[in-house]
Amino acid sequence: MRIPTDAEAIRPKPPPVAHYDELDRLCVTTLRTLAMDAVQQANSGHPGLPMGAADMAYVLWTRFLKHNPANPAWPDRDRFVLSAGHGCMLLYGLLHLSAYDLSLDEIKRFRQWGSRTPGHSEYGLTPGVETTTGPLGQGFANGVGMALAEAHLAARFNRPGYPLVDHYTYAIVSDGDHMEGVSHEAASLAGHLGLGKLICLYDANGISIDGPTSLAFTEDVAARFVAYGWHVQAVDGHDMVAVEAALHAARAEATRPSLIVARTHIGYGSPNRQDTAKAHGEPLGEEEVRLTKQRYGWSPEAKFYIPEEVGARFRESANKGAVQEDEWRRTLARYERQHPDLAAQFQAALARELPQGWDADLPSFSTEKPLATRAASGKVLDALAPRIPTLIGGSGDLTGSNNTLPKGEQAVKRGDFSGRYVHFGVREHAMGGILNGLALHGGLFPYGGTFLIFSDYMRPSIRLAALMHQPVIFVFTHDSIGLGEDGPTHQPVEHLASLRAMPNLVAIRPADATETVEAWRVALSRRDGPTALLLTRQAVPVLDRSVLAPARGVAKGGYVLADVERPDVILIGTGSEVHLALAAQKLLAQQGVTARVVSLPSTDLFDRQPPEYRGAVLPPGVEARVAVEAAATFGWERYVGAYGTVVGLDRFGASAPYKAIFENLALTAEAVAAAALRVLGASG
Repeated sequence: MRIPTDAEAIRPKPPPVAHYDELDRLCVTTLRTLAMDAVQQANSGHPGLPMGAADMAYVLWTRFLKHNPANPAWPDRDRFVLSAGHGCMLLYGLLHLSAYDLSLDEIKRFRQWGSRTPGHSEYGLTPGVETTTGPLGQGFANGVGMALAEAHLAARFNRPGYPLVDHYTYAIVSDGDHMEGVSHEAASLAGHLGLGKLICLYDANGISIDGPTSLAFTEDVAARFVAYGWHVQAVDGHDMVAVEAALHAARAEATRPSLIVARTHIGYGSPNRQDTAKAHGEPLGEEEVRLTKQRYGWSPEAKFYIPEEVGARFRESANKGAVQEDEWRRTLARYERQHPDLAAQFQAALARELPQGWDADLPSFSTEKPLATRAASGKVLDALAPRIPTLIGGSGDLTGSNNTLPKGEQAVKRGDFSGRYVHFGVREHAMGGILNGLALHGGLFPYGGTFLIFSDYMRPSIRLAALMHQPVIFVFTHDSIGLGEDGPTHQPVEHLASLRAMPNLVAIRPADATETVEAWRVALSRRDGPTALLLTRQAVPVLDRSVLAPARGVAKGGYVLADVERPDVILIGTGSEVHLALAAQKLLAQQGVTARVVSLPSTDLFDRQPPEYRGAVLPPGVEARVAVEAAATFGWERYVGAYGTVVGLDRFGASAPYKAIFENLALTAEAVAAAALRVLGASG
């Protein structure tokens, strides 16, 4: 079948009641002038997109978007994502004019220290901002996650006559968003799943920083999205009647996500900057601002001017949102009477509360048989899923390897979103962005799995989860050269140090099955940031806790696992290498050397402990220390000190059975013991 070209994309018929008057056009002009003035005053920013996309944003916000500025967290609000986050002055203008808690003084402080109007919109800082955007394509993927969350929660909680979860996810996306690979991945999955309540307005202005997008971007975006299974329309983005018609048609399409290709002019109205790259990312200049305002019929001298009638028009839509929320709350009250058990679950989900007894069935493990920590993690999920109905997750086409599918759980699929497992396909980057969207939407505990090596592919999404303090759980298996025969392309080396360097991300590398249970307990208890679980492919012994310290020390990041009365040396290990440290302890004892073994599964958590606790685990008076980890040694100097050393891996791995790799790369108990003796000799 021939795919239609951009020019052949559907053009909607105007709705019979669409009408826009001079006041509507004045409102749009106000959005443009606010953006121009803020960028000019800051002498920094991106005026072009707000000027070009103002028409369609105004239509969306005043005639479609269901929101209540008095309560930006209303659960059944529509979500709006400005994926092209550099154009954030458009969003700030909309928020201010719609009576969100964002003053005109904050608009005037655009991009200044301590303001609520940063240079790219940030979740948690500015009321009404649904997600942090700026790295292009991320907002698009977040929007897919939000739409998926809406569909899943609706399937779970809605009952006839009680549409508790019934809202849309809208996004404004740019040419740059469509160039980034993450948007391709996310759009493909959204089309596959048929997320009909996802509507993207594509600000197709044909300009990027380098110049016209034709320098590097000539594909037919509409045809690509048709191939993805999207509903595609094309309109003049400055024709508000046409934009409204397209939005009506998109909302009527229930089984496909929608893309509205809106042809716009970047820097709209600027005599010398419209349709140029200069309008994208730099102030217009005082004289050009004057000329542009004159072209708009605006007073050239007026700065940050908002006509009284403009504020009144925007407040009309805001007041409508308050009425809509009141109606929803009345529906919720009836729902609570009719379905009290479901209502209690719904409220708990919104509050991100773990059900009472959520950890009652967590497994314990026999010491008789070694077990990979990825396998232990799978058994933990088997126990958690029945107890935590808001737990939802998936894998990047590695379900059997990641052990991320709980027993008895069904997959989300087109037309049936009630399942709690997502087959993300080989789309690690989109998976990260979608997990963030699931978390941002609220009501869910999201997790997703892949190999640790592929955290590289999703690092921007991990970073944004940390920046936004979102409690996403990343399940990273095959955590070292213990992966074995697949070789260095699949064996992470620098990844542990890299993840540990990321602020607000807690990385946990458990030593055995029992520590894995505790790692999941920590991850699910966190509310202020993401957690990465780093799990082995190879089987490792289950430690005998009758003679070793209990694994609850994982919650503090590190603890004394095996102690002696007066240690000569401290051996520090993580993950599978804890077992090397324990074996080295025995070898040293044969030579009359006493060694304390410390399990340090999370440096992030350990560093947060009081100095007294850290000093008790790693006494300053014991300067002879050896850390062992099958990864880059970078960062370990903080724990081994000036006289210590690290048995690690400052090179790439190799393809062979994992035991042979460890032996040939000198990651053995003998090597750890020898390093301890050298350190003792040097410090002695």
